[in-house]
Amino acid sequence: MADQVDDQTPPFSDALKFWIKLGFISFGGPAGQIAIMHKELVERRGWISEEKFLHALNFCMLLPGPEAQQLAAYNGWRLHGIKGGIAAGAFFVIPSIFFLLALSYVYARYGHVNEIVAVLNGFKPIVVAIVVEAIFKIGKRSLKLPVHFVIAALSFVAVQFLHLPFPLIVIAALVFGLVWSRNEPTDVSSSVPSRNRGYVLKVIAVCALLWIVPFVAVIAIFGFDNIATKLYLFFTQASFVTFGGAYAVLAYVNQAAVSAGWITAAQAVDGLALAETTPGPLIMVLQFIGFMTGWQNSGTFDQTAFAIICALLVTFVTFLPSFLFVFCGAPYVERLQGNKRLSGALTFVTSAVVGVILNLSIVFGSAVFIGGQGISWFGIGLSAAAFGALYFLKADVLLVVIAGGLIGLGKYLLIG
Repeated sequence: MADQVDDQTPPFSDALKFWIKLGFISFGGPAGQIAIMHKELVERRGWISEEKFLHALNFCMLLPGPEAQQLAAYNGWRLHGIKGGIAAGAFFVIPSIFFLLALSYVYARYGHVNEIVAVLNGFKPIVVAIVVEAIFKIGKRSLKLPVHFVIAALSFVAVQFLHLPFPLIVIAALVFGLVWSRNEPTDVSSSVPSRNRGYVLKVIAVCALLWIVPFVAVIAIFGFDNIATKLYLFFTQASFVTFGGAYAVLAYVNQAAVSAGWITAAQAVDGLALAETTPGPLIMVLQFIGFMTGWQNSGTFDQTAFAIICALLVTFVTFLPSFLFVFCGAPYVERLQGNKRLSGALTFVTSAVVGVILNLSIVFGSAVFIGGQGISWFGIGLSAAAFGALYFLKADVLLVVIAGGLIGLGKYLLIG
């Protein structure tokens, strides 16, 4: 099963060229990235059928983590087995690693230069608009029943007022969803051949080894109580509970990292803005958070080198589970697609995510619109305009972010 192929399977070299190209052109967030893959793989090249593409997409939507990157890995697996999945999933991320490292360094080193501050001040209201638009988009897709709205509201209260941790909210929503969907059929397909169980165990063993080796190295070099080790463990945990994509994980990370003093809420806003300007999955904002945490907690180590190490460690543990989920789930995907009880339960998880993201928008909005100089009417107006452009005019996210930066810079140059 690890080497499933389509009838129109291209040579691996041709597919590799495409996966590398995709890593440089994958702007537009998950929706835009999925649209690019559909156009290239299904419509233009005919490597994947429409049915199989949608089947893979539905499977990836059930997983925690970045669905667009997981979809790339799944399609790469379908075309050329494990090596295809690794190539597709890795090159979807690699270009953005270098782009965001460069932007993170500029931000950390020169972030107090007036012109850069002005650009970031233009970015920040756009980020709030992007998060609010995400609430509308995800809510429209997931809040189908009155009970879904109740779950979203309870999730918001749990985060905003009770300060409950995100994983606990996810587990509670999942358990409630399983109980609510208990009468749905759990399986409509035949059993999976036992030979696939051996394959899955091998995948788990390899991924476990890939996780353990860097972890041991980090402890040996920096010590167990060092911030690098804490980042490694925390973001590993985050990658397993973040249903709902980048905004859900950012809400969770913002809740934990800000309260721990690793970063500020304003820095999290800046990171999301920078991630929006680079190709690759939006969840790369976590690399920025890792970089800034390392930069601000380097101790006796070289500041830049330690920040880069922390950033790369965060990126590694963020995406390693995605390969685990895809490679383990691929042989079982037919059963998972037929498990309507699980699918129904996960709609409650997504509903809870809506409430968590609503909390994130309030946290970000407070950081951007309310400061030491009072309410920022410039920020509120720019954010409202950006929301209109994104939600109603369907404007390209990257163009809106760039426009916000230019407006912020223009305001500084003309008004001060």
